Amino acid sequence: MRKHRRKRPGRRIAVGVLAVGAVGIPSVAMACFDPHEKPAAETSWRHTAHRGAPKAHTVPASAPKPAAPATSTPATTPAAARVLALVNGERDKAGCSPLTLNSELTKAARAHSEDMAAHRNMSHTGSDGSTPGDRITDAGYEWRAYGENVAHGYDTPESVMAGWMDSPGHRRNILDCSFKEIGVGLAGPGDYWTQDFGTAR
Repeated sequence: MRKHRRKRPGRRIAVGVLAVGAVGIPSVAMACFDPHEKPAAETSWRHTAHRGAPKAHTVPASAPKPAAPATSTPATTPAAARVLALVNGERDKAGCSPLTLNSELTKAARAHSEDMAAHRNMSHTGSDGSTPGDRITDAGYEWRAYGENVAHGYDTPESVMAGWMDSPGHRRNILDCSFKEIGVGLAGPGDYWTQDFGTAR
């Protein structure tokens, strides 16, 4: 898919949502993937295995089965813990159950943030061509649905959450009541953030 980015300096965010149109926000670059429209700006993601998602993005039947969800609580950073608290505060206001931190989603989110920072490239596509679904599956998460938000240039959990919540597509992922778990990644230089949302099988 073609990628377009605004030439403005500053903060940028990208979201994964199915069936949401791209919306421009000052000083923020974002895009949403709608299977019924031409892709705009950057490929973005919200995938549900059981809701008729595009065939090209489904996990092949021959793919190895991921490991069972971890039972241990994942180690978290203060920034990730704060993002989780802010996400759950917003979900509570919307009547959604709180998300729990998942070790596999955390592993995928951290690795993607590190990859974006290493290559100075905010994208849902990894430097190896991986999709969010590839990374989440490779981390061992057996998903029924997933979503991803990414951002660049926000130096605090509060500022990145404000940016995501001011964007309809990112907000939709955060307030999607069907998601049950989350992983949060942050890496530098450049403050590259990833939220990976999931619902396990």
